[in-house]
Amino acid sequence: MISHPIRHCTVELQALPSRIGQVRRIVSAHLRYWHLDPLIDRAALGVTELLTNVHQHARPDKSCTVELEFLLDRLTVSVRDHDPRLPVVEDMGDIAPLATEGRGLAMVAAMSESWGARPDGEEGKVVWFTLPASAAPVAVTAPARVPRLAAGEQQPVRRFTEVEPALDGARAAPVPVRSPVPG
Repeated sequence: MISHPIRHCTVELQALPSRIGQVRRIVSAHLRYWHLDPLIDRAALGVTELLTNVHQHARPDKSCTVELEFLLDRLTVSVRDHDPRLPVVEDMGDIAPLATEGRGLAMVAAMSESWGARPDGEEGKVVWFTLPASAAPVAVTAPARVPRLAAGEQQPVRRFTEVEPALDGARAAPVPVRSPVPG
């Protein structure tokens, strides 16, 4: 039997420019500790973009929570803030070539397997993205027979499911989330 332990990290912070670099280092350190080194660059880029959006757009304050969760073969990175307004992805054709803003969510969408945003209660939202860990080694706690794939055959891609938090702390039923990637 293969064991799939949940790896989880939560960081609460004010999304200020000086803190964003610290969070990048925390994310990198946790992924190194979890032996997910191949995901470090993309996870650090994605969390930087999401925190920058909180810094630039969130009201009434810049407090937020960054959460990393590695379950099965997916890393989910999410940022929760207190602004209920959902983000808007800019049309890349409307952005000036030398503009320094407006590309963040498009980059997150391009480098992740899936991403999304959802309201979080009456006063906030969660913006998340997932990264497949297929290139990263995953610890197996018990010996298992791994089926071999034929040449050119690929593992089926599992879709991320989002779990809404239950009020009593118990796990709620998973809710499928539509990925922006056709498939």
